[in-house]
Amino acid sequence: MSWTANTISELYKSRWQIEIFFREIKNLLHIKSFVGTSENAVMIQIWTALITILILKALKAMAKYGWHLSNLVAFIRLNIFVKIDLHIWLDKPFDEPPKEPNDKYIKGLLF
Repeated sequence: MSWTANTISELYKSRWQIEIFFREIKNLLHIKSFVGTSENAVMIQIWTALITILILKALKAMAKYGWHLSNLVAFIRLNIFVKIDLHIWLDKPFDEPPKEPNDKYIKGLLF
């Protein structure tokens, strides 16, 4: 009862930012609940989600195509196991892929 109105409003704003963060994680990455209940399990899932969002935002920034983040996530989910050149696909997602992948280029990326 000794806190000022300004302090309470700042706490509420901070709490609201946390709520927005978790809403975005749930909507974007479809995380509906935490897998584990320990503090470590929850922290691992939160850090994994943060890293995933950062990678997706970096891919969006690198792409020449005007992706919306939710569309990029959906298209990556659809193509997650397809062998493609990611940089080319990010720039021109609706173009026909090359008939023969450049194996030397792909091997160079992997090894």
